Amino acid sequence: MTAATHSTLFPRVPDSADAVLEGLDPEQREVATALHGPVCVLAGAGTGKTRAITHRIAYGVRAGVLQPSSVLAVTFTNRAAGEMRGRLRQLGAAGVQARTFHSAALRQLQYFWPKAVGGTLPRIIDRKVQIVADAAAACRVRLDRNELRDVTAEIEWSKVTQTVPAEYAAAAAASGRDAPRDPAEVAQLYAAYEDLKRDRGVIDFEDVLLLTVGILQDRHDIADEVRAQYQHFVVDEYQDVSPLQQRLLELWLGDRDSLCVVGDASQTIYSFTGATPDHLLDFRVRHPGATVVKLVRDYRSSPQVVHLANGLLAQARGRAADHRLELVSQRAPGPEPVYTEYTDEPAEAEGTARRIRDLLAAGVPAAEIAVLFRTNAQSEIYEQALADAGVPYQLRGAERFFDRPEVRKAGIALRGAARFGANDTLLDGAVDLPSQVRAVLSGEGWTTEPPAGSGAVRERWESLAALVHLAQDFTAARPDATLADLVAELDERAGAQHAPTVQGVTLASLHSAKGLEWDAVFLVGVAEGMMPITYAKTAEQIEEERRLLYVGVTRARERLHVSWALSRSPGGRPSRRPSRFLDGLRPGSSGGGRAPTGGTGGIGGVERGLGAVGTAGVPRRTGRTPARCRVCGRTLSEAGEMKLMRCDDCPSDMDEGLYERLREWRAVQAHRSGQPAFCVFTDRTLIAIAEAVPGDERELARIPGVGARKLNRYGADVLAICAGRDGAGGGGAD
Repeated sequence: MTAATHSTLFPRVPDSADAVLEGLDPEQREVATALHGPVCVLAGAGTGKTRAITHRIAYGVRAGVLQPSSVLAVTFTNRAAGEMRGRLRQLGAAGVQARTFHSAALRQLQYFWPKAVGGTLPRIIDRKVQIVADAAAACRVRLDRNELRDVTAEIEWSKVTQTVPAEYAAAAAASGRDAPRDPAEVAQLYAAYEDLKRDRGVIDFEDVLLLTVGILQDRHDIADEVRAQYQHFVVDEYQDVSPLQQRLLELWLGDRDSLCVVGDASQTIYSFTGATPDHLLDFRVRHPGATVVKLVRDYRSSPQVVHLANGLLAQARGRAADHRLELVSQRAPGPEPVYTEYTDEPAEAEGTARRIRDLLAAGVPAAEIAVLFRTNAQSEIYEQALADAGVPYQLRGAERFFDRPEVRKAGIALRGAARFGANDTLLDGAVDLPSQVRAVLSGEGWTTEPPAGSGAVRERWESLAALVHLAQDFTAARPDATLADLVAELDERAGAQHAPTVQGVTLASLHSAKGLEWDAVFLVGVAEGMMPITYAKTAEQIEEERRLLYVGVTRARERLHVSWALSRSPGGRPSRRPSRFLDGLRPGSSGGGRAPTGGTGGIGGVERGLGAVGTAGVPRRTGRTPARCRVCGRTLSEAGEMKLMRCDDCPSDMDEGLYERLREWRAVQAHRSGQPAFCVFTDRTLIAIAEAVPGDERELARIPGVGARKLNRYGADVLAICAGRDGAGGGGAD
């Protein structure tokens, strides 16, 4: 379930540009107000990256800096793009294009194909497998079902990495790929596949990007037309960009730099599809003037869950690990993660189902529970165990909510009732919108009590129940809403694929759980051979498996259960052992684990590019002159150290009494404004002030974290406190 659908009400549209910024933490606000030049947001799991970038777009639109039609926001799934459109609509920024790379490219390709090539765009095939099978037959190569799937995956990888058939063998070797057949044979099948497509006059999913890139490269007039339309770009999940997508983005941009990218190298889990975090990690190299903002305040998970997540990354190696973000939980403490060892896989599934049944009995909604596994093949045993326990469940990656037959029929029925209004006998006695919806949907199979057991009947009921709950939330937010208003809302949500919550425990692979979150998460099968998976051989592949487990851990808000089985089947030899990734982290284990360092990795902040100047002329530290510790002279690289102008390990000359007076003053200001204390000044800024003891506004403005707005609002108070006078009465309005 997403953060958007977790909210039970429909938020009000902010009434001004400044209102869009309300409730953002300091780093999120930096993202939202950095509207010019290249911006790179390094956002840890649960730190509100989607919130930050949607508020950035909305703030730019509401402030008149960005025209909605000139903004293109791209991400990787239709669900994520739909959620982004929904949030922008709620923030008063309707009209912004939020699409996947493929969706944006397809629109351009369809529009420009007649002009660039002539005729109509060839048909796009839904699945490659049949043509790959025909290519194998033409080459007289026999492929079994698994080999057919794997060869298809190799063709997809080749295309997104811009590798032609003649270069496949060398590229696969250089990338350390484990080809399903002899590389020369795969290259032959790839070439035959391309020939068959050409003969049949069809294109595939990757061709949409390749052809768009080709047109934009060859036709400068068309490239200029696209660039005139889109002048500001936002890319979500930038760590998952493939070389082909990066090339398309560069062509969209041209020689401009109005680009904001968001990502987390520690969540790179799709390298097998051609995704690489190098574009994210090299962003500052390609754009020396970029503003880099780090988001590390984790609003999703409890400190106990965050501690385990940080511990997993503390063991990591490689380039992505060198840029890991140490999260800092902003939530109240919760229960410690539970680690359970079972004798065999059926026992693990049954034990998991029992724990889930206990959670349901304790009042945890089924939609707030997930079982996550490494491979889809593990799903069946958990489906059976939950069914036997009478626990409703839903499979992640199944049919989309608004495409379900019962949902489509319900939409038609609601639309008809809205059209006929009081003339519809179904609505007799219905006094408000929720009762009208219940009356209409009762004719489609909804009842006040769910049907017994699971299966198709229960799934249909859950879909209709989700619409009933949605109507209740809609009415709470808009008491005067009519049935016609609700139908319009459903149409908006269907277009955005912003589905309401379906009540059922989620079963999902770790890959498909990316971007989702639940109150309680069961990570199952966390044993050697499954996590990391057996075929992960190289150091890079092992590290990706670690990141995959990290993604799983960070899906949990409060409760996290980690389990493994010693054997596959009852009576089997207990030869398995828990995943190496848990060594030193689970109770009673030892070895490779290292506790999080507690150093500067958990400090969010802003690093501004060359020549950057702050608001209203207040100078910002730039990369032109390296910052050095004022105690030992070492070059400083971490934002938190640069804020203090000293190494964390170097002695502090802070005035403790002044620091406490500043904290007391901050608490008063926070209470008056109804904001968290860090929205006034962060702890590090107060420490920096207490160490510097500024005597005038110019000295105070030099301290990182004191911008022009805060200087105007709080400067007089802070300087009074530093001078030993009472500053508790100040603090004007923004």
